[in-house]
Amino acid sequence: MSPLDDHPLRYKLANELHARPFPTLEAPCFAAYLAVKQPRNAAGRDRDADRAHLIAMLDRFGAAHPEPDATHYFGRIGKYDLKWEQHTEFVTYTVFGNGVAERPFDPAMFEVYPKDWLADAPGTRITSALIRVEPAPPAETMRERIDDWFVPESLAVSRVLDDTAVIAGDFRIDPAGHMRMAVFAQPEAGPRRIGRVVQRLCEIETYKAMSMLGLSRSRELGPKMSEIDGELTRLMTDMTGDVSRPDTTLKSLLGVSAELETLLAQTSFRFGATEAYEALVNQRTRVLREERFEGRQTFGEFMMRRFDPAMRTVAATQKRLHEMSERAIRAGNLLRTRVDVERSAQNQKLLESMDQRADLQLRLQKTVEGLSVVAISYYAVNLVSYFVHPALGPLGVSKPVGTAMITPLVVLAVWMVIRRIRRKVE
Repeated sequence: MSPLDDHPLRYKLANELHARPFPTLEAPCFAAYLAVKQPRNAAGRDRDADRAHLIAMLDRFGAAHPEPDATHYFGRIGKYDLKWEQHTEFVTYTVFGNGVAERPFDPAMFEVYPKDWLADAPGTRITSALIRVEPAPPAETMRERIDDWFVPESLAVSRVLDDTAVIAGDFRIDPAGHMRMAVFAQPEAGPRRIGRVVQRLCEIETYKAMSMLGLSRSRELGPKMSEIDGELTRLMTDMTGDVSRPDTTLKSLLGVSAELETLLAQTSFRFGATEAYEALVNQRTRVLREERFEGRQTFGEFMMRRFDPAMRTVAATQKRLHEMSERAIRAGNLLRTRVDVERSAQNQKLLESMDQRADLQLRLQKTVEGLSVVAISYYAVNLVSYFVHPALGPLGVSKPVGTAMITPLVVLAVWMVIRRIRRKVE
């Protein structure tokens, strides 16, 4: 026993790598595949409802229940095998059965899912598929079956996994509401290899469907983005001339910027998920190691011609949204700078006006000080005369003459005192 303690998640993380094994299938057989997704807030859905729906299916056949927190399940239900997987945004069910129907892609194959059980699903169908697996017939027979089962215009056919199987599909929904895919297994293809091929086909179809949700979101955003782009262009054009009310223009720019940031927040998850699903589609297609079958387009070529343009549209929409947001921010910053400069100029003029007013006030103050000297001197002369006149009388100096003599001295003294006081204050 090791003296080291294990990390609490060590075994859980290690087992996660082996949690979703490929099915083991032998031709002939079929797979009825279903993916269910809630229309809104699928990532934040009640996952217990997913497990409850699975358990409702298992109880019909008396099958064992999954673990309480399980995100995957594989077990026997009657004469079929059921594989259940819970993903971030969706849940998948795959029923595997031995043998194939005499009628190719018979809708009755999907009746392994009870109708009332389907009606109670916690979500809506994002995709479903019928996959027919049979031993590879002669090339001529295989060609006839492929041409008869699928739409030629969108048909994709290829040899996969070192020519151990041929896969075919047209990525179209048939009248019963399902995708159709066929696997022609060579004798040297073992059960595990056939299971991997079927699993890859299910994953390619599911991730493709989930990726296309991003395209739908991009198309919804198109008119709104064009409207915002026009408003943003108009505001930026107005900025090149004289802006009569820059504050109003700045408010409009901030409104546009806020609206773009809201759109970014609302679409970031969808566009991020689309990018991840696109990568999974391309990765799952590459691992099939496709080779051309009689000059037909491969699954990879179909994705390049039909799927990649849709994903480029999503990427272009996301890029355009980010660029518009950055333009709005830059325009707002430029206009804010312009408003600040204009306000600085206004403040400068205000300061100059205040300086002029202060100068006028100083002049007025000096004038008032001069008048104050006169007024104070007037009263001071009267007070001093009361003390001086009795002394000047015996000298023969009359009162008017004495007053005239002391007036300059009193005025000079008052002026000096007031000047000294003003200097101390300053």
